[in-house]
Amino acid sequence: MLKILIYIFISLSLEGCFLSFTPENNDSKHFDKYENAFESNRQKLIYLAKSKLGTPYRYGGMDERGFDCSGFVCYVYKNALNKKIPRRAKDQSKFVKILDISKLLEGDIVFFDTSGKGEINHSGIYLGYGKFIHASSGKARSVTISDLTKGFYKRAFRFGGRVEK
Repeated sequence: MLKILIYIFISLSLEGCFLSFTPENNDSKHFDKYENAFESNRQKLIYLAKSKLGTPYRYGGMDERGFDCSGFVCYVYKNALNKKIPRRAKDQSKFVKILDISKLLEGDIVFFDTSGKGEINHSGIYLGYGKFIHASSGKARSVTISDLTKGFYKRAFRFGGRVEK
């Protein structure tokens, strides 16, 4: 038993040494700075989006008094990241780099054809694990979180994309 405890202690001590190792090459420090900023931006975006949960749906709305779907996406991107994106969901869909659903990350934009007419008419912000946040004109009539892997939104989902501009 004592040998096992000593082995665990030594293993953890050595692991700590390797984890605290920092390479002398400045390039990796430069990369880490940008990688951390990238994650921080996603966190800011998601935090702001979730802070608007329950805000009423309002056609044409782009502020705390109420949002429509694309107005919500515009508001969050502008206020969290200072990024100006197109106002309409259809135009937003042309503004992103389209990704396979398995490649979507938190903060990417997801697009839907909720009318069944073959056009993008709804957008939201991907939260991960098949969930997205959006201003719904449906039953919720507010900013809400929905699942794009089941039911109505699974059928209406068209693609997701990443804002790179």
